[in-house]
Amino acid sequence: MEASVRHATALDVAPAADTLAAAFQDYPWTRWVIPEDGYMGRLHRLQSLCLEHARQHGVVMVAESCRGVLALLPPDAPEPDSTVTQEIVELHGSRINRLTESTPVPGAWVLATLGVDPRHQGRGLGCVLIRQGIDAVTAQGAQAVVLQTSDQRNVDLYHRHGFHTVSHNSDGPGPHIWSMERRL
Repeated sequence: MEASVRHATALDVAPAADTLAAAFQDYPWTRWVIPEDGYMGRLHRLQSLCLEHARQHGVVMVAESCRGVLALLPPDAPEPDSTVTQEIVELHGSRINRLTESTPVPGAWVLATLGVDPRHQGRGLGCVLIRQGIDAVTAQGAQAVVLQTSDQRNVDLYHRHGFHTVSHNSDGPGPHIWSMERRL
């Protein structure tokens, strides 16, 4: 039986952020860009901000009582307002300079985040979210979806869903970063 997936509501943001914080607790990129002091609180707040922005301007889907979460942003999504941007800067603290800008792919939606509660991983929730998220943005006219990941397991997952690796950055002191794309 396929997992139940639906579009997130405002009431889903807090439990979805809980799921994402648990899923990204040991993720190489978040460990690199978020200070250790108050790490989990900072991570949770950053996930909440991401989900609110994506819910307002893109697509956020949840599976099985928020045990899995997916957020996608359209190519024309606005930047967060100055108050949110300032909070993001403060949450990253001294590591704000570790954030890097990616080159936007014209017309491509961005898969901003995908996470499954670690206690529920390996049950297909991520796969169902990817499929239904792709279907949702395709229905809105998306021509491509792009993403970045710093975990090899994610690369393999996305390859199974039609994404291909555009670049792999292993230079520098930070984690490896794979940039991926799927044409629709």
